[in-house]
Amino acid sequence: MDLKEFFEKYPEVAIAFSGGVDSSYLLYAAKQYAKRCTAYYVKSDFQPEFEYRDAKKLAEELKADMCVINVDVLDSEDVRRNPENRCYYCKQLIFSTIKEKAASDGYTVLLDGTNASDDVNDRPGMKALQELEVKSPLRECGLTKDVVRKLSKEAGLFTWDKPAYACLATRIPANEPIDRKKLERIEKAEDYLFSMGFTDFRVRTVNEHARLEVTENQWMKVAEKKEEIYNGLKGMFKTVSLSLSTRK
Repeated sequence: MDLKEFFEKYPEVAIAFSGGVDSSYLLYAAKQYAKRCTAYYVKSDFQPEFEYRDAKKLAEELKADMCVINVDVLDSEDVRRNPENRCYYCKQLIFSTIKEKAASDGYTVLLDGTNASDDVNDRPGMKALQELEVKSPLRECGLTKDVVRKLSKEAGLFTWDKPAYACLATRIPANEPIDRKKLERIEKAEDYLFSMGFTDFRVRTVNEHARLEVTENQWMKVAEKKEEIYNGLKGMFKTVSLSLSTRK
């Protein structure tokens, strides 16, 4: 089955939309083949502001309907305490909220952007999606991340080469409680590094300490700008270090 056939089978769909590579291409395909579709973007403390801007820009370019839903993820004690399977509780909250709103808009089918190269066995959140009967057309149609990027480039989507971006909560180690102050500090630190021209990186934290994780081709840039990085982040964290575990 290809995407055209998928949308012939499911002509009216709600799409959980993040503005990333996968959900953006899924929305593009739905605009091409579905009879009716709406993108549902969830704003929460786990999503940085630039993700919302990208999602809004892409939806506008595709002339797609986009519904923004505000969800207080930190209202969930299971999410706040940040266990190893925190993603399960978070996905349950977010996708059940989307599903409820989509149902009120007349949709019975909810899609997400999981692709064929995502390791579903290593993603606790996938259990929640399966329980909520969320469909993943990219995965069902055998489209890997590389293929989605290629098709997105051919379609002229600005998201085609966007680095993978996990939510801000992933910067905090499991079993360290999450609060709004920690998330705001991480977002501020990553915004600062974005402004310096860094891409595809993480500012991971342990309590009051920050560890910068970058791709190997950015190590030299970190060395060249280490004073600027330190001066920008020292007011946010007790220590700032560079991880020797490179991003792939």
